[in-house]
Amino acid sequence: MADEKLAKLREAVAGLSQIRMRSPASSASSPATSGNKNDQFISELLEQEMAIRFDIDLITSALMACGGGNSGDEEHIEWSKIHTPTDEVVVPYDTLETPPEDIEATKKLLDKLAVLKLNGGLGTTMGCTGPKSVIEVRNGFTFLDLIVIQIESLNKKYGSNVPLLLMNSFNTHEDTLKIVEKYANSNIDIHTFNQSQYPRVVADEFLPWPSKGKTCKDGWYPPGHGDIFPALKNSGKLDLLLSQGKEYVFIANSDNLGAIVDMKILNHLIHKQNEYCMEVTPKTLADVKGGTLISYEGRVQLLEIAQVPDAHVNEFKSIEKFKIFNTNNLWVNLKAIKRLVEADALKMEIIPNPKEVDGVKVLQLETAAGAAIRFFDHAIGINVPRSRFLPVKATSDLQLVQSDLYTLVDGFVTRNSARTNPSNPSIELGPEFKKVANFLGRFKSIPSIVELDSLKVSGDVWFGSGIVLKGKVAIAAKPGVKLEIPDGAVIENKDINGPEDL
Repeated sequence: MADEKLAKLREAVAGLSQIRMRSPASSASSPATSGNKNDQFISELLEQEMAIRFDIDLITSALMACGGGNSGDEEHIEWSKIHTPTDEVVVPYDTLETPPEDIEATKKLLDKLAVLKLNGGLGTTMGCTGPKSVIEVRNGFTFLDLIVIQIESLNKKYGSNVPLLLMNSFNTHEDTLKIVEKYANSNIDIHTFNQSQYPRVVADEFLPWPSKGKTCKDGWYPPGHGDIFPALKNSGKLDLLLSQGKEYVFIANSDNLGAIVDMKILNHLIHKQNEYCMEVTPKTLADVKGGTLISYEGRVQLLEIAQVPDAHVNEFKSIEKFKIFNTNNLWVNLKAIKRLVEADALKMEIIPNPKEVDGVKVLQLETAAGAAIRFFDHAIGINVPRSRFLPVKATSDLQLVQSDLYTLVDGFVTRNSARTNPSNPSIELGPEFKKVANFLGRFKSIPSIVELDSLKVSGDVWFGSGIVLKGKVAIAAKPGVKLEIPDGAVIENKDINGPEDL
């Protein structure tokens, strides 16, 4: 059965490029409509190195893993071979040497570095259009503004030339090209490139969706950030960086406000010649599903929950045994990337991601950049402070970073030292707050939360200005009732269901 599916798949794949060339993305923002404009659009895609790749080995592996001829057991880790990494493998951040406070020495280090932000995601889950990196985070600055300001301030202070690379997807590339024009006069070189695009696979037939007529954008997808290594090479950016004397690239999600250049980490990697470094940080109960680093058959390896046998899932989620998780802040040696990509040696685990699009069940086959750690020599983890992991995935995270819990200086978001609890407050906002515009409209100003432990809000709740929240607070408006929290209210360890509870 699996062989039959693969034979049909190969036949369908053979015609994919022709299908795609005849009918490029037909979204409203696309310059392609017909005739010569079609040819122009295709030419632009080629110039941007947005190669359409469909890896038959990837499909074969995924088919086996998804039950097309194999139970998928071989994707699981042999549990008895797992060992906790030593401090030599996962290095405590506090043990790193502090590089000398010398401008010239610091410049020398920085000139070996490039910063790469993953910029393929849209802001749709937060009710925004365009790339997520252009959502305003604080004081009118977007994620991308803060990234540019941070790197620019480093270059200005030390006279260095740290470039910024943005890996876009076909969903974000056109908008990003327009957005970065506003940084034309900044003291920073900005490069953009596209990751690959793969066709979605119709789940019940295991055929590429575009071969069945879905040739618009919805028939395709960006195949996860594990694609970063071949995309760097295929775009020409890898060779460009190497020609400029760059040695390391610092990779991070564009929405992680804690992912800033760290001189201690850079100094350590250069002196120890580690080809790959993953930043990990201590788990909390909110992170139990996050991937962790293990020692496995003599190498450091990322262990994801999907690889864990059912009998050991609860053990994996335990913060007692598996105490760290992957922040997706990665530092990678550029020459090592070139060597491994050219040797086609990066065989990361396939992550099947089932979705439903326009009523059709489809499969996206993705890889994660963290899974590449086992292919690099002298790979390590560094157990970093939690401050280096500050992602904004929802408006509840936005409330944290817009509050008095953080300050913003030179593009860097810094935690308020008045907060004595090392953990951030737990914030859960109802669906009325899900979209950024609705979230902002419901707050005259963001409440003070320096002394807050947890906040849960549901229903039609509106906040005045100058509000202070402390301890454990729950605010739930009754169905059909608008609940307004007045200006200047101080709420500590209370459940609020109506004005009478204030």
